[in-house]
This record gives sequence, C-alpha cells and structure tokens, in this order.
Amino acid sequence: MPVDDLDSAFKALADPTRRHLLDLLRATNGQTLGELCAETEMTRQATSQHLAVLEAANLVSTVRHGRQKLHYLNPVPIHDIQARWIGNFEEPRLRTLRRVKQRLESTMTDKPSYVYVTYIATTPEKLWQALTDPEITAEYWDHHNVSDWTVGSSWEHRRLDDAGTVDVVGTVLEVDPPVRLVQTWADAADPAKQARVEYDVKSLGSVVRLTVSHFDLDEDDLTKAAGGWPAVLSNLKSLLETGAILPMKLW
Repeated sequence: MPVDDLDSAFKALADPTRRHLLDLLRATNGQTLGELCAETEMTRQATSQHLAVLEAANLVSTVRHGRQKLHYLNPVPIHDIQARWIGNFEEPRLRTLRRVKQRLESTMTDKPSYVYVTYIATTPEKLWQALTDPEITAEYWDHHNVSDWTVGSSWEHRRLDDAGTVDVVGTVLEVDPPVRLVQTWADAADPAKQARVEYDVKSLGSVVRLTVSHFDLDEDDLTKAAGGWPAVLSNLKSLLETGAILPMKLW
C-alpha cells in the first residue's frame, strides 16, 4: 500500500465518527445515506462529508442499486495495514481481516452480499488475463480457474493437488473482456446452492479499479467471502504490480 494511501487511511480512522460509520457498515453492509443518517443522528450533509473522507481513503466503496447508492465497508486498506505492519511484527494469527457481518434484505435479491474494491497498477487486459488464465490464478489463488470463458460454459476452481480436486463450480453468465465477467458460484459438494460473482474492471489512467461483488450468500458463506476475497485479491495486486505474491501465507 503506497505511503500516501496509508496516510489517508490512518487520518480517516482517527475520527471517532468515521470509525462509528465503519462499525455500522461492518454490522450491516450495503446501507444508504439515509439509513446511516438515522443510525448516527447526524444531518445528511455531515454524514455525507464523513463518508466522502472514508471513500477517498478507500475504506468505503459504493454501488448503485437502481436509484439508491449503497455504501459498503471496503477492507482493502485495513488488510494492507495488517500485511504491512501487524504481519511484519510476527503476529501470524492476525493474517486476515475481522469478519464482516451482514443481514441480507429479502426484498432486494439483487443487492450484493459482499463487495470488494481494489486499485491495481496494471492494464485492464493484464488484469483480465490474470482473472481467467488457469496458470496465473494458480500463482495467487492456489487454484486453477478453468473454463473456456464463453457464455453458458462451465468453470471449475481446481486445487493444485495431484487429483486436481474441484472446490467450486459454476456457469459463465456474462463475458465482456476486459471489463466485465459474471459467473455463478457454488461449492462442488453442494452445487444446487448457487451464488453469483461479478468482476467489474475500469481503467483509471495508470491504474485499474477492480470491483468484485458476491451475491446471494448466507451468513456462513459471507464469513468465508469476507476472509477469502481480501487475501486472494491482495495476492493478485501484488503479483501484477511486483511479479510476486505477498511474502506471507494469507490462508
């Protein structure tokens, strides 16, 4: 994590009101400005200003859902602080983020259960290759992601063991290289229980913003996603920017 980004995260976290907003999103992710105002008893203007600081520090990400703007806790800077500081001070048990809790809203089935946003110094084409090439996914994910990546095709998440054990299976729903990939996601042991993952890639000059949205997760699967995605995508970021994965085991 660049020093400037680290400074922004620390400054944003220094304010107790902004920490309270993060706590609210940790308890119930994907809230609107109005919902956060009601829980903080602040004006919309004051709440919006605090959220802007958190978003600038990449601690909060936003997703449009119809006419609503939903706010999500973004664990990227916290995870980077953990990797940069805590991990280097010989605390291996603190390798992953604190669990993100979320209550799913039954009336909004298209609302993501979990959203992760990261910025990577690469090109959309290289990022797309890293998401779809089985040999590259093996480097940062410890699994081969195998498919021909055409709409309607199956895909598999295979371990690097001799048997090529399949942990996750799904179907490719949408392919728009190098900007969007959508696929179903199910435990190979329970393929009927399907979730959905959307990868959205946006070029921002010298960097690329990657947004990963995971839908239709129950509480147990949400906990796994909150612990797994930050580790996997931090490794992806490191691999694309430095040519090597992070120098510590993340799972």
